[in-house]
Amino acid sequence: MTAPLTIETTPEVKAALSAGRPVVALESTIITHGMPWPGNRDMALEVEAVIRSEGAVPATIAVIDGRLHAGLDEAAITALAQAKDVMKLSRADFAYALAEGRTGATTVAATMMAAHLAGISVFATGGIGGVHQGAAESFDISADLDELGRTPVIVVSAGAKAILDIPKTLEALETRGVPVVAYGQDAMPAFWSRESGLKAPLRLDTPQTIARFEATRRMLGGHGGMLIANPVPVEDEIAASEMNRHIAAALATAKAKSIEGKAVTPFLLGEILNLTDGASLKTNIALVLNNARLAARIAAALASPAI
Repeated sequence: MTAPLTIETTPEVKAALSAGRPVVALESTIITHGMPWPGNRDMALEVEAVIRSEGAVPATIAVIDGRLHAGLDEAAITALAQAKDVMKLSRADFAYALAEGRTGATTVAATMMAAHLAGISVFATGGIGGVHQGAAESFDISADLDELGRTPVIVVSAGAKAILDIPKTLEALETRGVPVVAYGQDAMPAFWSRESGLKAPLRLDTPQTIARFEATRRMLGGHGGMLIANPVPVEDEIAASEMNRHIAAALATAKAKSIEGKAVTPFLLGEILNLTDGASLKTNIALVLNNARLAARIAAALASPAI
């Protein structure tokens, strides 16, 4: 008979969860597949510091040697940032990594799964996956969408990654009953850019109103996740008109090289990094920090007795 799943937590995360204090989950693919050493380690520690500065506790999620961790100390983050052959885990291979004693970094879907298992309600990331360009032929649709439809975790992101088909991604989220809430504006953001040209389905302007919305959803029962689309700060954005040119060029290169499946997103992000002379990475870091800040404030509002 299989033993119950054990989730390793740091003393900081364990104490916060036990006391009902705000905790924010963080994915780990941004460390292992997002940028090279040592920038990946430095960024991960900076994101955690932002969450702590807002009175919440960060819990970076990862599978290390077959053990699920909800919270990593600095030494573990440093080791993960330098690790080789790290699996990129979504729902399909999450259990495989645990069963086979592998080390894996969690995507949005796997991080949501782990956060829910650990009792964490809020998760900060950069951008979610969604319906890829050309999905009518490739059927390339991220598991993040189904996870948002089933797992009750608030995901704070800068919207869907701009390399995706954002209109179809919004349609897919609506089909799954996922509320998509733009924070502080009517327009749906597009990751590196504040506006995608699409109107967001819903708008809320404070962490408290987001927490109240979530509390109301819980009263109804049987709900999945919520997507908070938090626009990148004005001073850090790259205009959508510029990004669209770079995305089109990167997509054309990916098609010419027959890049498919899980390799598509990292390939496109790498191409765009080169095309923007590194500007896309700077914006990416800025939006992740911005999302972490908002996620911490939402977590604090959810933990407040007033909600």
